[in-house]
Amino acid sequence: MNVTKEQKEKFKKLGISSCSELSLIIPSLYEDLRLSNKLSPHSMQLIDATVEAIYRAPNSLQITFFVHNFSHTVTGVIFRPKPYLLHQFKVGQRDYYYGMMECKGGTCSINMPKKITIIGAITPKYKSALRSDVMLRFVQNLLTKENLLLDGLREDVACELLKLHFPQSVIPNIKELDEKILRALKYTELFVYMRELAKKRRYYPSLSLTCKSYDEWLQTLPFRLTNEQIKAIEDIRADFQKGLSARRMIVGDVGSGKTMVILASALMNSPNRSILMAPTTILANQIYEEAKKYLPMMNIALVSSKNKNMDLSEYDFIIGTHALLYRELPIATLVMVDEQHRFGTAQRNLLEKLVSSQNSSSKISDAKSHFLQFSATPIPRTQAMIEMAHIDVSLITSTPFKKEIKSRVIHKSDFKELLEHIKVEIALGNQVLLVYPLVEQSEVLEYQSIDEARSFWEARFTNVHVTHGKDKDKEEVLREFDKQGDILIATTVVEVGISLSRLSTVVIVGAERLGLSTLHQLRGRVSRTGLKGYCFLYTNQNKSERLDKFVDTTSGFDIANLDLKFRKSGDLLRGHNQSGNQFRWVDLAEDEEIVKLVKDDLLK
Repeated sequence: MNVTKEQKEKFKKLGISSCSELSLIIPSLYEDLRLSNKLSPHSMQLIDATVEAIYRAPNSLQITFFVHNFSHTVTGVIFRPKPYLLHQFKVGQRDYYYGMMECKGGTCSINMPKKITIIGAITPKYKSALRSDVMLRFVQNLLTKENLLLDGLREDVACELLKLHFPQSVIPNIKELDEKILRALKYTELFVYMRELAKKRRYYPSLSLTCKSYDEWLQTLPFRLTNEQIKAIEDIRADFQKGLSARRMIVGDVGSGKTMVILASALMNSPNRSILMAPTTILANQIYEEAKKYLPMMNIALVSSKNKNMDLSEYDFIIGTHALLYRELPIATLVMVDEQHRFGTAQRNLLEKLVSSQNSSSKISDAKSHFLQFSATPIPRTQAMIEMAHIDVSLITSTPFKKEIKSRVIHKSDFKELLEHIKVEIALGNQVLLVYPLVEQSEVLEYQSIDEARSFWEARFTNVHVTHGKDKDKEEVLREFDKQGDILIATTVVEVGISLSRLSTVVIVGAERLGLSTLHQLRGRVSRTGLKGYCFLYTNQNKSERLDKFVDTTSGFDIANLDLKFRKSGDLLRGHNQSGNQFRWVDLAEDEEIVKLVKDDLLK
C-alpha cells in the first residue's frame, strides 16, 4: 500500500500506523442525506424546501419553509445565529437543508437547519484528532477492501468493517452494533494488538544446545508427576533443542508443582549452569532444599544477602533472592525467575543482563541464555493465547493431589462458631492463618487492623505470631511459626510463596476488598500436604455475588476468568494499568474463540 507523506502525518496524528487500526476508529454518528417523503419527528432529516418567510428575533432566526418532499410547512429555528447565516436564507430560494425535526401539537420545526449541497448518501461523522471532514476524506481514500486485505485481515472481517464506514442502505446503530460487525471489530482489535506483540519478540541464538534426558531422573522420584507437569517439561525440552534462546512463561495453579518443573529444567540444562531468582528468602530456601533432595548429582548454591563472598563459579545451580542482582554472576545458559510478577520488569531484565554481560565478555556473539518465568497466578486461557504472540506459554492447571478445601462466606453472627473451629483445629495440631486488611487502625475502613485485633487473639491462644509487609523480620517470624506456631496474624504478605505443612485454616477479614485471584492465592496456603482445609471469607456485606461465586470455584484458571468478569482485564503485557482495559471491544472473559482464530491466522 502506497502512503503519501501527508497521509503518514495523518496516521501519526491519529496515533496509528495501519489501515486495520484506522478501521477501528468508527464513526460517532451518521448524517442521513437521503431524501425521504416521510416526516420523521425527533430525528435528523433532510428536506427539499423553499424559504417562504424570515423573522429575526433578538436571539434567534426563524424561517418558514415549505417542504416539497412531504408537502408540509415547517419552521426553521436557529439559535444565536452567526452573521454569515443571515445571508444563507433568502425568501423564494429553494435548497436542501438538514437538521433535527421536532413535531408538537400538529406543528413541526427543524432546529439549526444547515444548507446541504451534496445529497443522496449516508455520511459518517468522526470524533478524532483530525477535523471531521479531513478524517472523512482520509477514510474514503485509504479504507478500501484491497488495503484491508493487504494489511492481513480476513475478507469477511474487512467487508463487515467497510459497512460501518460506508453504509449503503441501512444506517448502523452505533449504540447497539450488529453481531457480525461487533465480531469484526473484536477480531481486528485483537489482530492489531497481537501482531504488534509478535513484532516485539526478538529471536537470539542460544548459548547452549545441551538438553540432557530427564527420563531416568523421573524414575528416581518417590512420586509421579502429573501429565501437565510432564507437558510443561516437554515444552521446555523442545525449546532447548531449537538452537534459539527460549522465552517461556510457565503458569501453574496454587500447589500445581512448578518446583519440579524448575528442577527438571536445571537438570536438562546440565552440565551447564542454571540460575533461579525467587522473591523471598523463604521461597528460595524451600526450592534449595527441594533441589538438594531431588538433584543430588548437582552442586547447588543458595545465595542471600548474608553470604556475599561465595565463589559462585564452582556451582551448577545457583538459587537466590534479588540479592543475585548485586553479585557478579558467572555464565549461565539458563536463567529462571520464580513468582515473576513479584519482580518488576526492570529487575527481571537486570538479571538477564548480568548473565549476558558475562557472556559478551567471553566473546560469545549475540547468543543469549534460555529464560524461563514461573508464575503461581493463573491467567485466563484467552490471555495465555494472546501472550503466546510475545512469549511461549505453558499452563499447569491440575495439582499432584486433590485438595479438599471447604470455602465459606461468614459474618459477625458466625464469629462464635469460627472461634470453636479454630480451637478444634489447634487441638488437632493444625495451624490457622488470620489475614487482616491493615496493620494499623483506619478511620475509613470498618474492619479491625492487626494492631487492634492481636490482643484479642493473644489473650485467648498461645503461640500467636504476627507479621506484615513492613516487618523486617517477617521471614524469621514465618520460620518460627512454621516450627511451633498455632495462629499467624498477617496481611496479604503471605499471599505467595510460603509452604506451611500444618496450615489447615485461613480466615480473610474484609474479603470483599481483595481481588479473586488474591483470595485464591491465600486459600492456596492451606491443605498443601493433603490436610482437610478451610477458607473463611469474613465480610460485613450482607450479600456479595463475587464471594459467592468464589466459594463455588476451585480452579485458579476459572477464578481468573471470574476476575475478568468482575473487573476490567488490565494491560496484559505492559505490567501497568492493571485495573484498566486496553481493549474497547474485546471481552477476554467471553471471546476465547475469537482470540484462538486470530492466533491461528497470525501463525499462517
